[in-house]
Amino acid sequence: MTQLTKTLPSGDELPMVGLGTWNIGGETVKDSVRAGLDAGYTHIDTAEGYKNEAEIGEVLADYDREELFLTSKVLPKNLDYESVIASCEASLERLGTDYLDLYLVHWPNPAISLRETLNAMAHLHEEGLVRNVGVSNFSAYQLSAAHHVSDVPIAVNQIEYQPWHTQDDVVEYCDETDTVVEAAAPLGRTEVLGDETVQDIAEQYDKSPAQVVLRWAVENDVVVLPKSTSAEHIEQNLDVFDWELDDADHQRIDDIDREQPVYATPARDWTGSTYGISQ
Repeated sequence: MTQLTKTLPSGDELPMVGLGTWNIGGETVKDSVRAGLDAGYTHIDTAEGYKNEAEIGEVLADYDREELFLTSKVLPKNLDYESVIASCEASLERLGTDYLDLYLVHWPNPAISLRETLNAMAHLHEEGLVRNVGVSNFSAYQLSAAHHVSDVPIAVNQIEYQPWHTQDDVVEYCDETDTVVEAAAPLGRTEVLGDETVQDIAEQYDKSPAQVVLRWAVENDVVVLPKSTSAEHIEQNLDVFDWELDDADHQRIDDIDREQPVYATPARDWTGSTYGISQ
């Protein structure tokens, strides 16, 4: 199996299937990451907010760092200049590495200057601690502003992207600006796997519903970050390159008429551990 990649502005190659690690920790995340690396994944996605970087770092110590593409993210409450740098340095220490291949602003924070945040990102890039800079959960409008004020290319926008929530306006703007789209929760946190169209196509191709959804996203030129705690599912989720959906079946998934995000909803808890914004 040959893993497809997307070329970032830096020239680095971003594997189109990465291992997601949201909401898993302890021995479970260690087992998942080890299973993924042993199955052939070379792209690992984490974040300071996932609180599992130290465990992931323990596993990565047994593998060749130069062969891996490692992403982390800074929480929106830490987007002032000094906190971005401190967060990155802390993530590097927990992960046991000298650099991140990609560092993302996890969520936009309108209470902190975007220019200040991206100036800190540029500093990290200049120091060699971060090879590529990106954002996550940015609208087209927010991404436009980021491109305008950033001294380094905004390489990636990681958003919720799954058959029930495709955010076409964001994807279109990313395409126009050569910003790679990464799909967080590409399986809709498993909810879309029960979709009748997805299940029908999976049966037709003798594939799992997850494989069908991931293949559809890859065919739409979107990088996917599926998460699983099952070694079998982790291996299956990587098997999306040696087969394809025919045009009619791909279009059937494109045409699913249901607008149902699983996490990218407008409301935010501005006082919680993610944002931590006081009045």
